[in-house]
Amino acid sequence: MPKPKKEILLEQERFELRQKSGGGLLSYEIWGYRDKGKTVVTKYNLAYINHAIYRGDNGRVLGFDNAHDHHHRHYMGVVEAVEYVGYEETLERFQGEWQEIISKQRGLKK
Repeated sequence: MPKPKKEILLEQERFELRQKSGGGLLSYEIWGYRDKGKTVVTKYNLAYINHAIYRGDNGRVLGFDNAHDHHHRHYMGVVEAVEYVGYEETLERFQGEWQEIISKQRGLKK
């Protein structure tokens, strides 16, 4: 029986966005392991936090994670299961959606 791989923190970053960029905070936390030159993601938590847009859920406007043994999306307090294709695809979706939120917010402030 193969030995289970040791899970490590692969990435943990927080970016404070300037007001002209929409404000708020982007948070990335990714866990996994490396196997034969490949990175395998086992846990992830991606969040866009902005209390000026949404005060519930600790300010989490948008988030994707796989806590509680399933992949899901948070959007202003609503949690829904999402189909998981892969981490890269989830990251792309997250980035596209938070940028769309920012664009809409800018349009509202005109």
